Amino acid sequence: MTAQGDTDQRYIQARQDPAVREAIILEHTPLIRYVAGRIAMRLPGHVALDDLWSAGVLGLIDAVDKFDPAKQVQFKTYAEFRIRGAILDELRAMDWVPRSVRRKSSSLEEVYNKLQNQLGRPAEDEEVARELGVDLQELYRLLDEVRGVNLLSLDDQESPLGKLDSETVLKALGKEGEGEDPLVLLGLAELRQQVAHAIEGLPDKEKLVVSLYYYDELTMREIGEVLGYTESRISQMHTKAILRLRARLRDLAGAVT
Repeated sequence: MTAQGDTDQRYIQARQDPAVREAIILEHTPLIRYVAGRIAMRLPGHVALDDLWSAGVLGLIDAVDKFDPAKQVQFKTYAEFRIRGAILDELRAMDWVPRSVRRKSSSLEEVYNKLQNQLGRPAEDEEVARELGVDLQELYRLLDEVRGVNLLSLDDQESPLGKLDSETVLKALGKEGEGEDPLVLLGLAELRQQVAHAIEGLPDKEKLVVSLYYYDELTMREIGEVLGYTESRISQMHTKAILRLRARLRDLAGAVT
């Protein structure tokens, strides 16, 4: 039997042997810390990391219990997907985003999309601030305030994008060749080309931030060191990119419904 076959057999054995199951769970607990840590970086300080960790543990256990080696998916890829989903479900249940912040995020998204349609290109910061009737510092403050909202689609549960957070969409685009695509599992494979097109339409710096964060898996601080910006400014670029993407994807989803 090949090494891969031995590995596959181990996951099958875990269904009947509690000791093997526990060993697999312990072996992959660092993955919980990794996923929870990356999500926590985009959340306000009052959201406890312990809550994310607890949800992630449940996601990992669920991954071990439901993993099917016959589907030719790497367990790490599948487990990361289940852990992230469990954490995001917990955040949805907590409903931690104030309605006022959600409204601000929606307003920003609408402005970015309106200006994109009017100008035929991504709007500059000065143009967005002028449309909102604020100065640049206030715009940056707004971006900082709404940066965590786009992890979830709390206001759009009925739309095709409602149960799909932005990070999962972008992460899925980088999973080519690593097994079954999470978008396929969600029944949203038709969005792949649309998402890729929307990313290509981002301003160069924002596109680079997206690439470094989701594909190369650098932290905001590391991206700032690479590009010569503060971590705060990189976070703002990331938020702008997600606002633009969500607006474009919402338009596309609306056009086919």
